[in-house]
Amino acid sequence: LRTIGVITKLDLMDEGTDARDVLENKLLPLRRGYVGVVNRSQKDIDGKKDIKAAMLAERKFFLSHPAYRHIADRMGTPHLQKVLNQQLTNHIRDTLPNFRNKLQGQLLSIEHEVEAYKNFKPEDPTRKTKALLQMVQQFAVDFEKRIEGSGDQVDTLELSGGAKINRIFHERFPFEIVKMEFNEKELRREISYAIKNIHGIRQVIHIFFGHLTGLFTPDMAFEAIVKKQIVKLKGPSLKSVDLVIQELINTVKKCTKKLANFPRLCEETERIVANHIREREGKTKDQVLLLIDIQVSYINTNHEDFIGFANAQQRSSQVHKKTTIGNQVIRKGWLTISNIGIMKGGSKGYWFVLTAESLSWYKDDETGELAMNLGPGKGGGLGWRVHIWDDVTLGRFGYALCRWRDR
Repeated sequence: LRTIGVITKLDLMDEGTDARDVLENKLLPLRRGYVGVVNRSQKDIDGKKDIKAAMLAERKFFLSHPAYRHIADRMGTPHLQKVLNQQLTNHIRDTLPNFRNKLQGQLLSIEHEVEAYKNFKPEDPTRKTKALLQMVQQFAVDFEKRIEGSGDQVDTLELSGGAKINRIFHERFPFEIVKMEFNEKELRREISYAIKNIHGIRQVIHIFFGHLTGLFTPDMAFEAIVKKQIVKLKGPSLKSVDLVIQELINTVKKCTKKLANFPRLCEETERIVANHIREREGKTKDQVLLLIDIQVSYINTNHEDFIGFANAQQRSSQVHKKTTIGNQVIRKGWLTISNIGIMKGGSKGYWFVLTAESLSWYKDDETGELAMNLGPGKGGGLGWRVHIWDDVTLGRFGYALCRWRDR
């Protein structure tokens, strides 16, 4: 917007060439255009050619050149001088009112300050008290501005104050949660043990790669596993509190730098505020632990975000309306059946194939010798139906086998 192009050495261009398109602002347009000039050469300087003679020669060059004579009034050093002076004048005229208002405001502020010192008495105790209160109030204002992010001094080297606390909440805390060690194999084993222990001596069907046992997932097993996972949130939560406390203390230290001329006041202010923050730290951690304990004590399975059996059935029916999956294979793997009969005892491993309509298991995965098939009955007889749902508690599909009769 403020660029003025200046083209020099026009008199040294080869014969038959010119800079007309550039000077007419056609080749590389600038808002304020171009000005061509012809300066003294080194030969002219050595020959003691004065400025006046050089300007006359420059004027003669533009008037006599066939490519520049039509724009000669806008070429030359005098015209460039005129354009630059005009730009400077316009800039001064535009900025002078604001500059004047700023100076007047500073003058009034200084006059008020001088007026306050007219009756100044160094030994007046009220004056000392007022000065102390003003410094403490300024400290409080600076601290608040650093937390809110509206301070007059902006740190361009690193995050600090409220910005860093915001980062702890929205970046560091989620990172700590993601960083928590999660062993899927161990979790599956815990789920299996929890369900088996709750079922006790009753029949249990355990499917490796599947994980669901029995007809339904017991509530006690669900709560035991979920509570154990919720408790793991305590570590990242308390660590986030520690990080916020440390940043608050760092902010206090930065704000007390303005009190450096009063070492004792600076030290006491920092000590008192830091102690207060430490006191609140304990209460904050207690509150965080209380909130987690509240979540552990009551698991709201009626919440809209919880995918229970009813919601899973509804979603499954919606998906079924959109696409018919047929009798496709859903999962294959090894299946261990235990506690089928007290007299038989022990457990056996089978190769199972779970489809949308049936559950079959074989003696091994190679011969294909069928051991048992649980599927729809024929001719109106009793059969088995396989119910499948997505159990968010265990993180995998669940299977339930129910007897039913064709009609």
